[in-house]
Amino acid sequence: MGIQFKPLPSVLGAEVSGVTLRGLSDPQALAELRRGMDEYAVLVFRGQPLSNEEQVAFSEQFDGRLHTKTSVAVLTKNRFGNEALTDISNVGADGNILGAQDRLRMSTISNRLWHTDASFENPPGRYSLLSARVVPPVRADTEFADMRAAYDALSDEQKVEVEGLKVHHSIVYSREVMGFEFTAEERERLKGAVQPLVRTLPATGRRSLYLASHAQHIVDMPVPEGRLLLRDLMEHATQPRFCHRHEWRPDDLVIWDNRTTMHRARPFDDKKYRRELRRTTTLDL
Repeated sequence: MGIQFKPLPSVLGAEVSGVTLRGLSDPQALAELRRGMDEYAVLVFRGQPLSNEEQVAFSEQFDGRLHTKTSVAVLTKNRFGNEALTDISNVGADGNILGAQDRLRMSTISNRLWHTDASFENPPGRYSLLSARVVPPVRADTEFADMRAAYDALSDEQKVEVEGLKVHHSIVYSREVMGFEFTAEERERLKGAVQPLVRTLPATGRRSLYLASHAQHIVDMPVPEGRLLLRDLMEHATQPRFCHRHEWRPDDLVIWDNRTTMHRARPFDDKKYRRELRRTTTLDL
């Protein structure tokens, strides 16, 4: 029957069947998945067990070069030996759950804020691919917000207001909002990047807002005024009508388009229950 997309009961997303991602290299199948990303922005694949190496290989086949300049890479050595594979977990190099005051844990708590992967880099992230390896026995969902639908719902006056604006994105800013402190050396390695507030998806021409917790200030606008505008847009974009919540199962793989979505991790008792996911992020070259 080939690849099939079943739309999720929300404004974005589809569950995909009829394809095995491990070792996938067929150009036609990969092109069909990219078309699905353009339409749905979030694709859910159930029952796709992948090793670390297989996830990296599929990510490169899917979209090419991978993002490696993460804040996690600045804080600690990658326990997998590959900075392209981000360790989204509460587990340390010794295999034990991280302590409550561990710097890595304290930094990644900020994943509970709405964010867009690698928006603080130039080029920014295009697609993120998150693979569930160990899922806790309690809900630890990931939420997604459709920034295309949020843009469409702006008034004509609001669309004029945001047109042409540039925003400085900084992961240092989003972490420090939560009370995390970087060293001077770490801050120097995470300088941030300027991105447009409104982006256009080349394949479809649809427009979307591009902001999240990394959005520090609007260029050439007084900081308080710019941050109030960013906060208002965030509140608008994260209304339930624009959102979908994904409940994880082991061996799920979820791909989302960072150009047209925001996401956040929902809280759970990460000092008690183990969770391990692996993320790869491609660059918007």
